[in-house]
Order: sequence, then C-alpha cells, then structure tokens
Amino acid sequence: MSSQSKICIVGPSKRFISGLSYYTIELANEMSESYEVCVLCFRQLLPTFLFPGKKHVGKNISKLDFKENINVFDGMDYNNPLTWINAYSFLKREKPDIIILQWWTSSIAHLHLLLKLFSKKINGNKVIIEFHEVVDPFEESILPIRLYSKFMGSLLRNNLDGYITHSKTDKQLVSERYGIDRDKIHIVPHGLYDQYGEPIDSSEARETLQIKEEFIILSFGLIRKYKGIPDLIKAFNLIPEEIADKCRLLIVGEIWEERNLIYETIKTSKYANHITLVDEYVPDEMIPLYFSAADVVVLPYTRASQSGIAHIAMSFGKPVVVSQVGGLVDSMKDYTGTYYTKPGDSGSIKNGILQSIENKGYHKPPERSWGDVLKIYENVLSKVE
Repeated sequence: MSSQSKICIVGPSKRFISGLSYYTIELANEMSESYEVCVLCFRQLLPTFLFPGKKHVGKNISKLDFKENINVFDGMDYNNPLTWINAYSFLKREKPDIIILQWWTSSIAHLHLLLKLFSKKINGNKVIIEFHEVVDPFEESILPIRLYSKFMGSLLRNNLDGYITHSKTDKQLVSERYGIDRDKIHIVPHGLYDQYGEPIDSSEARETLQIKEEFIILSFGLIRKYKGIPDLIKAFNLIPEEIADKCRLLIVGEIWEERNLIYETIKTSKYANHITLVDEYVPDEMIPLYFSAADVVVLPYTRASQSGIAHIAMSFGKPVVVSQVGGLVDSMKDYTGTYYTKPGDSGSIKNGILQSIENKGYHKPPERSWGDVLKIYENVLSKVE
C-alpha cells in the first residue's frame, strides 16, 4: 500500500475509556508516521447507567491522545441517528482508502454495519475488521444481545476485505466460529503499552503505597468474572505461612462483577491481613506507581484473547504469572518472565507465584514496539489494497 493512502481507524472514544481506547490512539499515532490517518470514535456505547464503570464516564483520566495531524470525529452514538449522519459526512469528506474497524463488543454492531454501508456508498473503499474479542460470555448469556449479535454480526462480517487477530489461537477461533476463510485472516501482534514512562524506584513506590512487605503480588485491571480473582485469593491461601508473612497481595481495579464473592473470599482468607483491595479505576499517573512497586503481576484469567495488563507488565519488565488460555499463550511466549498456569487451578497459580518469588528480577521486554507492529500491519494492508 502506498504511503499516500488514507486510513480511517474506528474505535471507542475516551468517554468510555478502556484498553481499546488506548489501542486506537497508539495505532493511529504510529500509522500517522507513514500514512494519512483519520479516526472515527464511538462516543456513547450504551446507556450510561448500565455501564459498570459509570462513575468515570466522560472524565479525562488519561493524558494519552491523538497527534495533532490526525482528524478525529468524536463521536458516533449508539442511539442518535443525527450522529450517524455526521459520521457519514465525515467519511465523505475524508475519503479514506481503507477503514479499520476495531471489534471488541457486539453491543454496537449496528454502528459498525452502518459504517460498512457508508463506505461502500461513498467510494467503495476497503474495510477490515480487527478482532480484540471473539466472544464475550457475558453478552452471549443474554438472549436479546445474543440474537442481536448473531444477526448484526453476520451482516457485518460478510464479504469484508480483510480480518485481523492478534494470535494464532484467535485466528483459528474466528475462522471456526464465523466460517471465515483462514487465508483472509491476518495476525498482527499487540503492541506494548509503554506510554506510562520509565519505572520509578521500587522502594519509593512501596513507601508511597505504604506497603512494608518484602514481596508484592499485583493483580491489576477491571475485575470481571473471567479474571479469576477468587482463584488468585485461594492460591494465596496455599502459600506457606513463612513466605506469605513476607508478601502483600495487592488487588487493584474497579469491580464490575462478583463484588460480594470477592469481598467474602478476602474476608475469609487466612491471610486477609496481607491482602489489599483497591476497588477503583486507576488513572494513568498511578500506573507506574503500582507496577514499579510490584515484584510479580498475576493474571489468572479463565479465558482471554489478549490482555492490556500483560502488555503493561512486560513494558515494566515484571514477571507475569498467566493462565495458559486463548491468545495469551501466543502473546507471552517470547517473554522470559512468563510463568504459565492452568486456568481455574489455585494450586497451579500458587506454584507460579512461588516460582516468580524464587526467580524474581527484571526481564527485558519483547521486541514489540508500535513501530514493529506497523511494519506487520503494512504488509497486511498491501494484501487488501
């Protein structure tokens, strides 16, 4: 694809901020070094009162933003046809050659479908869909959403010009579940989330957090059922007392699901006085503090396509105890600080933590800069030109 080509990236705005908001910004900024780039953002994803993180909707809690040379339309709302017309006008004015749709939830499939239709009407440009999530079990469990997703999703995925996943595992899953030709599915690795700057002194970070234990086990990120936090707490209970007395299990993240179960599991833990729960969405400026203080990051997921938290941990050179599930197997395999565990198996998680304690230290982040990602992306774009 020519560097004169124009690309439009479609993803969530910072209003409903998430790892996908960061991904959209990072990808757009890197692509703007080689292409002319514009961005179309989904602003209102669902009724705000239904969003588990409604307390921080619309708040500017991240300094990461698009470069000034990128034209951004923010935004397109799930329930406002006027914004759909404005989005059409934006695409008609920008005239991108390729549109890249970021897919992570089926709740706004109708917006993706509208953009697909708009693109064909305007100038017949190419449309690619990039899968960050294949199936969300929570959405899948709700009958109206499942039916809506199946119908809208089939219309959207039909006859696109390309499909992208972040791992071989997801490529296989997308091909099997949606009946997409494997040859049309391309793998582009996830870039590291290294926008948080250099680590700070570990002792200083611990002092700021008022943690005195010798070894800090960090669980970070939004807390949902598939994150396996109760399994982590049970694994912590299995650690020998002489080691646990030197540890602090630090669970940091806004609870979206299983609130009562998590609080009860902590309360009944024999090491409850060595567990700290920070139930809040963490602003960007606090992230270096938590990751610099930590000795190991534990991700006991029961399922996953990718994990932004894993990519933060790798950028800080921290050991990562991670479940051997989904795309995490591929994304972590070239990182020397990876300790794989069995999903849902507290004994296996405990063993991974003990191994990381025994071998604690800094690990060199893998070669996965956004520049590296762009080189692979360029090859994919040339195939759909």
